[in-house]
Amino acid sequence: MSRVGQKNIELPEKVSISVASEGAVTVEGPKGKLEWQLPEGITVDQEEGTVMVKRTNDRRQLRAMHGTARSLINNMVRGVVEGFSKELEIQGVGFRAAVKGKNLDLSLGKSHPILHPIPDELTVTVSDNTKIKVEGVDKQVVGQFAAEVRNYYPPEPYKGKGVRYVGEYVRRKAGKSVQK
Repeated sequence: MSRVGQKNIELPEKVSISVASEGAVTVEGPKGKLEWQLPEGITVDQEEGTVMVKRTNDRRQLRAMHGTARSLINNMVRGVVEGFSKELEIQGVGFRAAVKGKNLDLSLGKSHPILHPIPDELTVTVSDNTKIKVEGVDKQVVGQFAAEVRNYYPPEPYKGKGVRYVGEYVRRKAGKSVQK
């Protein structure tokens, strides 16, 4: 029995959820609208301010998808109410970032600037040329964009240069030692 799948999802006042007959879930709230397709065998029941995710039988794959479906719907509800954000910081001499139109311009010590396109559903802000904040209603899109930006220059263990999440710990290594 999925422990996560059994929990009810509480709907805030300004959020509405609708499930189409073919399993398309639509969540609307103050920050936007999200859609997702339910997997086969998973159903959604709605009662006064709560949503319950149920499965039709106890096959292994449905048991696995039960909790996942509940978590994804819960993240959709949280996204349209609060939104999600990831913060990145750039460390290194001469490393900087800037938003230029629909692109994030990164100068990360390479021979060319890196222009990374910003999806329409995201808001990206840069402060102090080294702090990047990614905001949006879809948790997956926010996390994917942040991971792609970090992947251009992950933090290296010797000097700690690179793009990292705020609060991320980078384990440092000692450099070469001189032998006499």
